[in-house]
Order: sequence, then C-alpha cells, then structure tokens
Amino acid sequence: MNKFNSIFGQILQIFSKGEFYRAVAETGAEKRAKGFTCWQQFVGMLFCQIGQAHSLREICGGLASCLGKIKHLGIDSAPKRTTLSYANEHRPWVLYQKVFYQLLDKCRVLAAGRTKFRFKNRLLSMDATTIELCASLFDWAKFRQTKGAVKLHLLLDHEGYLPVFAHITEGKVHEVNIAKGLTLPRGSILVIDRGYVNYELFSKWIDEGVYFVTRQKGNAKFEVIEDRTVPENRNILKDQIIEFTGYYSMKKCPYQLRRIEVWDKVNEQAIVLITNHVDFGPTTISAIYKDRWQIEIFFKTIKQNLKIKTFVGTSPNALMIQIWTALISILVLKYLKFKSTFNWSLSNLVAMLRYNLFTYRELWQWIDNPYETPAIVPDAEQLSLKLAHSWTA
Repeated sequence: MNKFNSIFGQILQIFSKGEFYRAVAETGAEKRAKGFTCWQQFVGMLFCQIGQAHSLREICGGLASCLGKIKHLGIDSAPKRTTLSYANEHRPWVLYQKVFYQLLDKCRVLAAGRTKFRFKNRLLSMDATTIELCASLFDWAKFRQTKGAVKLHLLLDHEGYLPVFAHITEGKVHEVNIAKGLTLPRGSILVIDRGYVNYELFSKWIDEGVYFVTRQKGNAKFEVIEDRTVPENRNILKDQIIEFTGYYSMKKCPYQLRRIEVWDKVNEQAIVLITNHVDFGPTTISAIYKDRWQIEIFFKTIKQNLKIKTFVGTSPNALMIQIWTALISILVLKYLKFKSTFNWSLSNLVAMLRYNLFTYRELWQWIDNPYETPAIVPDAEQLSLKLAHSWTA
C-alpha cells in the first residue's frame, strides 16, 4: 500500500526508473548536467499536462506549493523556472519519445482483446492534425504568411485505441510523405481518409500485403469488372470489383480493387469506399471505415484536455518535449482506464485527476471508486510525533 503518497506520486510509479535512466543514457540527456536531473524535468512536464499548468511559472510554483509532498515524486525540490526552461530548450526531446514507447508496451498488454471486431487482422487508422502556432513567436514553423504550425501525424491501433506511432513535422509537410515511409505489419488493415489517396501508395501496400480502406476520389476514372451480390436489408448500395482507367492511375496502380457504395442515413448521401480486401462482407468494410472516427475523437480529446495548443517554450525542442509529454499523458490515462472497473471517460478522468493530484489516496482503490475512497490521514500517534518534532526543531 502507498501510505502517505499522493496520487501523482503513485502515477509516477507506473514508469520504471530503470527503463527511464536507460533511455537517459542512450540519448545522453544528462550530459554535462549540474544537479537538475532528467527525472525532475519529466516530473515538471508531466505535471504541466495532468495539472493543466499554463506556464513555466505555474509548473514551478504549483510543485513548490505542495511542500513535503514532492518528496514522493522522487525529487528533492521544485525546479526553478529558468532551469526548467533551459532544460526544455537543450535536452533532447528524443528521451520523451523513448519514454512514450516504454509506456506503450505496458498499455498494449492491458489493451489485448479490447476491440469491437471479430477478425484477427490488426486494424489501424492514420491521420494528421495541425497545431497552429503564433508566427511571431514560432518563426521557425512558418505555415502561412501570418501563421505558424506543426503537424502531428498519428497511427492509432483500434485494439484499445492506442497511439502506436507519432511523428511531428512542420505544418507544410503532406500526410502522404509520412505514410510512404511507414512499414506496416503484413495482413494489417489501414483506414485512411481521402487526404491519403495516392495510387503509388496503394500499389506499395498491396505489394507488402497490407489492406487499406478509404474514400474514393470523386474524379476517379474506372471500369467495373464485376458486380457482386449486395446483402438485403442493409445500407449497401453497390459492391463491385473495378480497375482504374485513367492514364496515371492505371500506370501507378495496375491492380483490381473493390468499390463499395454505402448509404449514409444521417447525412442522406452515398459514401463510396475503395479497398483491396475482397473477403470481408461489405457491411464489415463499412463498419471498419466508420470506426476511423476514433482517431478524430483522439485528436479532439488531446487538444481539449491536455496542453497541446499553448506552449511553455518557443524553441523547436521545447515544443517537441511538450507534445511528446501530452502523448505520454494520454497513455497514462489509457493505462488507468484499462486498470479501472469504473466507467471513466478520458475527459472526466483527467479532470478528476487534476482535482486530486496531491491528495493522499490509494490510487487503485480511488480509480475504481472515485467518490467513496476516503483520504489517507496519519493516525494520532504519528501526528503527535510530527508535532513534537516541529516544536523541538
């Protein structure tokens, strides 16, 4: 039992100190460091995310105001504002990327089997979101004439809805360029929107044994090779095997694909899907594409509940550290949600954690019964000893 340890202190115990400092050694993050450790920096930046601190002053002041409670966090004192700022600007952000993948391995163990589909193929969604920046402060991230931006490219595993790959680029980098550099597991199914439609990319995935599901471009030229039977009493309008007939599309993707028309009752329009998977039923293909909405929910969750739209540093390195810490925080929330029997939403969980971050409660009891788990208080004998010590000091 974590007696007299705050909830934040118990959350930090999820991270293996051995693995953390192995990553520190691999990245050389503490090279020429004097006193201020990478763990202290990590605690400060994680507090920024979960505690919703808006500036370096709030991070350092918030930790300093917790008095003796920060001892449980594995640090001796709260960081100074200038020290934390210097560390964020100069210590490699790759350390936080490594910590992200260390925690991801633990989350994937808990996420095993958490999927709504019966097929065994690994289902992945890929998308990108633009994070706008002030062009005068982030002049290195020019996006438009008066705006700056970076782009977060993400691959979401639908088994537990975990982010399994993230890449941060300048805002001008197109999503397709990142997708071309990815090597996906053979037999996996990738769900993408029309922004990723690229016939060379389609051929690459087909050659690698990767399935994809996406929307068809409106100006695509094709020939119907076969009309397949459409299931009755479903929203499937057409199920066809096609070949592209356009000069460039046929040259870049000389394969037969499957075209499925689905009736969207909500928006009262037909949605045309393209896939290279010919064995699943058309309703399953439709459900797979519909589940792509989960990556949109992920982006919405991270922008609304974590510090990813305003930044405590303006250098490229500081920005990368803050975004990677936000992704680590999402994994922390997922980890707690997987371990809990309470029906948490991520937004409610992050709010309740913020209110109770430095309360003395047993984390794993509180995560199951957040409104009934009492605070841990010292017994009378311990309290009298502390009072006696304070009077004699």
